[in-house]
Amino acid sequence: MGVFFSFALAGAIAQFIDGTLGMGFGVTSSTVLIFLGATPVAASSSVYFATIGTSLSSGIAHWREGNVDKVVLTRLAIPGAIGAFAGATVLTRISTESARGYMSTLLFLLGIVLIIRFGFGMRIVKPVRGRPRGYILSSLGGFAGFVTASGGGGWGPITTPTLLTLTKTHPRFVIGTVSAAEFLVAIAASAGFITAFVTNPNNNNKIDLVVVGGLLLGGVLMAPFAAKLSGRLPHAPLGVIVGGLVLLLNGRTILASLGLSGALVELSYLAFILIFTAILAYRAWQKEKVEHTPHRPEDFAGPEKDLTE
Repeated sequence: MGVFFSFALAGAIAQFIDGTLGMGFGVTSSTVLIFLGATPVAASSSVYFATIGTSLSSGIAHWREGNVDKVVLTRLAIPGAIGAFAGATVLTRISTESARGYMSTLLFLLGIVLIIRFGFGMRIVKPVRGRPRGYILSSLGGFAGFVTASGGGGWGPITTPTLLTLTKTHPRFVIGTVSAAEFLVAIAASAGFITAFVTNPNNNNKIDLVVVGGLLLGGVLMAPFAAKLSGRLPHAPLGVIVGGLVLLLNGRTILASLGLSGALVELSYLAFILIFTAILAYRAWQKEKVEHTPHRPEDFAGPEKDLTE
């Protein structure tokens, strides 16, 4: 019973991160499972079975809070589901370790873009008018879906920073839409794992129901609170926190690929990112309070809306 509640706590923390920042449930949960000795396939499959429930709860909560754009949701979720099914089947057959270094570098660069944009008030990528075009959202969803199922996480860290970079909308609308879209992605990923397990009876990877149940319970209970908090957090500091989280989650992989591993290096990097992010987020919060920039739900509501105002 103690193990069950430990995973429930992990699920609650992961969902708090995911629901407020639009990323982190899969990455956080998978990291815990891998640390405890689970194989990549077992970790990813367990996480995505639990994510069906947590993403449904989170999606409903964000929907009630008015944080979801229906058109963007559809254009992200359907290609994301297709990519997730493919990623799940691929993971059960080959290793994706060689690709994680490249992916971590890409996400790390996105984190830097967000830090510069929200922390220093400079926009590197010119935002689009209204919603991003359909082919951009479809490509983004399909790519993120494949990565998240094959790598045990990545839906949020890929989609949320990209949409925050491409648009000028308040983060809570991006976060709510991404969180709601993850429900269909989780179903597709789980279907891919089930298909692979059924067609390959010799597969030694197993889904631990205690792990799934614990993550599910904690995540479902936390989802409504995280959705409400997402709607109340200021714009700029939230963007800085998202960027800092991306740097934190992917920097360790990059350091290891450069041969810079060890407890001292990792703790130093952790402390630096946390302090740097906290200071920058506080400064961004103070600046935003002075400017009092209004953020409207309709800013993310249609191609005729100019998000570059």
